[in-house]
Amino acid sequence: QVQLVESGGGLVQAGGFLRLSCAASGGTFSSYGVGWFRQAPGKEREFVAGIKWSGSNPYYADSVKGRFTISRDNAKNTVYLQMNSLKPEDTAVYYCAANPSGIAYSTPGRYDYWGQGTQVTVSS
Repeated sequence: QVQLVESGGGLVQAGGFLRLSCAASGGTFSSYGVGWFRQAPGKEREFVAGIKWSGSNPYYADSVKGRFTISRDNAKNTVYLQMNSLKPEDTAVYYCAANPSGIAYSTPGRYDYWGQGTQVTVSS
């Protein structure tokens, strides 16, 4: 059983940056695929970025490509989401999710474990 805890959210002005962290405990996190998702009020949860167990070939939603970077430090059981050039439309609760297959999927239903989320608010 893996427990995930997100941190690093907050209020930032447009054009600013934040770094989110997803810290894991329990299980063999280094072998898990991890995704970041977000959900804005009244909208469905959407994929943001994913990274497989090895850290290679991360991929991103088109809406964040070139601005966000996902990375992981398996020695620290932590996955990061560096968010630069933030826009008001990035405002949402951000969640990390993990699955034991080692693969990062863009579909929420493919993940077994979820964090509680961290709020990101970007003001214009």
